[in-house]
Amino acid sequence: MTPEEERLLLRRFEPVVKYTKGEQFFPIDIEQYIRACSLWVQRPNRYPLRLLPEGELTPERLAEPRNHGFDAIYYLKFIEPLNVTEIARHRIREGLTRKSDQVFRAGPGRLARVGYGSRFVDALFSLSLLARGRVPGDTALAASIAYLEMLKENEKYCYYGRVVEQSDWIVLQYWFFYTYNNWRSGYVGANDHEGDWEMICIYLYRDDEEQAHPEWVAYASHDFSGDDLRRRWDDEELEKVGEHPVVYAGAGSHASYFQEGEYLAEIELPFLTPVIRFTRRLQVFWEKNILPYDHRKSADGETGLIFSIFRVPFVDYARGEGLGIGPQQEKVWSEPEIISNPPAWVSQYRGLWGLFAQDPFAGENAPAGPMYNRDGTVRQAWYDPLGWAGLDKVPPPQERLSLIQARRTEIKADISNIEAQIEEKSRELHKMGIELASMRGFPHLRDARDLQQAKINALSKELDQLLKQSAMDESSLETLHLYAERIKAGERSPVRAHIRRAHHPTTSESIRLNKLAEIWAAVSIGIMMFSFILLAVFARDFLIYGIASVISVIVFVEASFRGQITRFISSITVGLAVVSGLVIFVEFFWAIVVAAVLVSGGYIMWENIRELRR
Repeated sequence: MTPEEERLLLRRFEPVVKYTKGEQFFPIDIEQYIRACSLWVQRPNRYPLRLLPEGELTPERLAEPRNHGFDAIYYLKFIEPLNVTEIARHRIREGLTRKSDQVFRAGPGRLARVGYGSRFVDALFSLSLLARGRVPGDTALAASIAYLEMLKENEKYCYYGRVVEQSDWIVLQYWFFYTYNNWRSGYVGANDHEGDWEMICIYLYRDDEEQAHPEWVAYASHDFSGDDLRRRWDDEELEKVGEHPVVYAGAGSHASYFQEGEYLAEIELPFLTPVIRFTRRLQVFWEKNILPYDHRKSADGETGLIFSIFRVPFVDYARGEGLGIGPQQEKVWSEPEIISNPPAWVSQYRGLWGLFAQDPFAGENAPAGPMYNRDGTVRQAWYDPLGWAGLDKVPPPQERLSLIQARRTEIKADISNIEAQIEEKSRELHKMGIELASMRGFPHLRDARDLQQAKINALSKELDQLLKQSAMDESSLETLHLYAERIKAGERSPVRAHIRRAHHPTTSESIRLNKLAEIWAAVSIGIMMFSFILLAVFARDFLIYGIASVISVIVFVEASFRGQITRFISSITVGLAVVSGLVIFVEFFWAIVVAAVLVSGGYIMWENIRELRR
């Protein structure tokens, strides 16, 4: 495919990106950003070293080879924090000039949208920011001022396009670069960091006339990957302006979503991964074996009990009522730069595109470029865009019938081979059975008979497996035939059959919380901690009972605010019944065993006597 053909395809399907009102950063030309940055290197146990000052850096110089050791981390530094006078001056000017319809207003408190356990982990996460590497809060203000100056110099909204052909798919990648991610400081999100790369993919296939048609779209959202990221072109959830998919960008985070709204993003802390796995298993066991049926999984797959207590809750505001960029929008895209054959600044620079904050969780560190992860390894979205969106197992539509026929031919060959083995092993088994029968009545052949019986058992098991495989292959042949007939008739698979856990915006009903509930969510963790201290100081003899009482009261109040009293009482009742049953079983173990044996013996006698009377 020629560069001009790539450019035409990218322009034909280029997305429309809609932002939340109050968004301060939009996709920019990386050359403007690079010129405003200095280049640094961080080596273990040393102070950072500036390699190139601001104003001297270019994309070409960024890609120059450097050697400061295997543990060196290269990074850009975009901005210096403002001093108090500069902050005050800007805030006053902003208050006088900003229009009210440009100001972001948060919805209901994020903590009120999640359970008590998640709020407790959130408190730990907030405390960890005091000890972790983090980007100073006033850096976001300095970055917004610098970005506005860039817009005054050259107002340009751009993306970097890449076209990849993989397994008969044509993948269009649209990469967007933002000078800053102010999710934490601007929208009470998880992190702030300099530099931010985001991306979406559109997957095309060619028909028999070599015309390209869109089939799938996948949007990058934080660090997720897999089937849940993509939607089929005919999915009603995918909004389009003509042939241009609509992307709703999260405020500050710039994560991409298919629908406008407010998304609850629950981030797992790496060191809690083993605990999270255990709670998931516990949730599955509780759902399947203990919880009442009407409180089990609902139609949308969400469980009655949510054991996400070890995730930190944040809200991604992707409302889409702010600036729109793209076809038929307030702003349009400039001519894209094609990076299919990656330029040196993409392929040679493996460092970070902003400040290295030395955050052990990496959330406050700037990201690497479109080709690399923070650790310098190649991104899956770059080297395997199909696998990144779970499409590596999905063939293009025009190949399905031929692949079905090829698979049916393979299965028929397997069946023929298996049938030959079945016939051979059946004859062998008959011979071995005859030989075993001939040994009866000859005690001196006992060992030989036992050995022959073992061989017969092994061969019989092999034959059973072959017969089972043959039956399965016959079923596969039939299902493939029916599938091919449905495809010929124009039938398509369900549009969302691939989705396991769809990420939908929070509904207005679920966040319709009164002010008292929001206040409770904000103070409940502090109340619990103060209560524990008071108990430890003034009622140490009753500490266990006091803690249990405090937790019970808090859980009861929590359930009341969420309208889940019935579910809470039901779960408590089931839990108490299980505990009571265990206590009774332990206390009266032998009596229960004796009673069980007597009942079992009486039942067996009764059944046998009934059989005699027939």
